[in-house]
Amino acid sequence: MKSDITIPEVENVFLAAVQEWSDDFMEKVWYVYLVNDSDYDLDSVMVVSKAFGTIDGEMKKTSLLRHAFIKVPAVSVVKVEMIENSVLRLNNEFMVTYFIGSTLYDKKFIFRAQTITPDYVEEVPILFVDGVIVR
Repeated sequence: MKSDITIPEVENVFLAAVQEWSDDFMEKVWYVYLVNDSDYDLDSVMVVSKAFGTIDGEMKKTSLLRHAFIKVPAVSVVKVEMIENSVLRLNNEFMVTYFIGSTLYDKKFIFRAQTITPDYVEEVPILFVDGVIVR
């Protein structure tokens, strides 16, 4: 039975945290983008995020945030959410689920604690700006 189930591998779809100026906060903040660097449109995209980890010996976790996108066209990006500075010390997990045709894909992406910093940036494809990428 289990051998009959095929789990498709997510390719050319990843997340990037990019630091941008925010007029609301009057400082640079980190935004997470979903990057579709594939040749296929992603349909019925669902992104569920949370943060968790230990701060000063105490276990912390945030509530779940859910984001839905009807379509993410091929070779494009969508802004998912802002990451507040206080949760950068935690692991930030994003569960991404989408369809390509009638096939369901899903993958868990985790920005490890303390990795969303300028020390870990590289150029983000399609956006052509510096950001922290998780694949």
